[in-house]
Amino acid sequence: MGVALLTGLGLGFLVGAQVGPIWLLCARSSLRYGARSGLGIGAGAALVDFCYAVLGVLGAAQLVRITPVRVGLGLVGAAFLCWLGARTLWQATRVRVGAEADGEVLAPAAAFRTSVVATASNPMTIASWAAIFSAATVGHVADSTPRAAALLLGVGIGSFMWFATLSTVTGTLLRRRVTARGLQVTDLLAGAGITAFGLFLGWRALRTSEE
Repeated sequence: MGVALLTGLGLGFLVGAQVGPIWLLCARSSLRYGARSGLGIGAGAALVDFCYAVLGVLGAAQLVRITPVRVGLGLVGAAFLCWLGARTLWQATRVRVGAEADGEVLAPAAAFRTSVVATASNPMTIASWAAIFSAATVGHVADSTPRAAALLLGVGIGSFMWFATLSTVTGTLLRRRVTARGLQVTDLLAGAGITAFGLFLGWRALRTSEE
């Protein structure tokens, strides 16, 4: 079980470390609102990664291979990411370091909810985790129920470890040095990146519907 847990930790950490919309959202939220908001983003992402890994193990990957289901979920997720990116770009035009109103501060609970929806916007992640689990089973890392459970637990913990590291570094060390201009540039880059990921997800969903 120890090997399965360590494997899950590594997989969760490395998958979380991939630059994507949630990576950008966590870094940007930590810089703008502090490490607690980043931790909320990380907790939401880790929860969805864990749930999607479980669904992959249970065979839900077959469901997302159904074209209408895949396209519908992909378009909904793309629309949410585009909205999130547009909101971030809008906030870049009104940044005021240290002068945010109470309603503008992204509380950990709100960050968690936003992260859950944003991370869940790419249901094809289920198929990825199913493939990873199959490889782990063949490699005798998760070829029993206890080992599979340890692997899944490790995925959730490893994912959160990455986002905790990212939010701590950006929300404590870097936030003290960022200027108003730097924060605005961060918002612009994050907003553009999240929007680009949303557009790509929507394009990919429409393209697969034609295949």
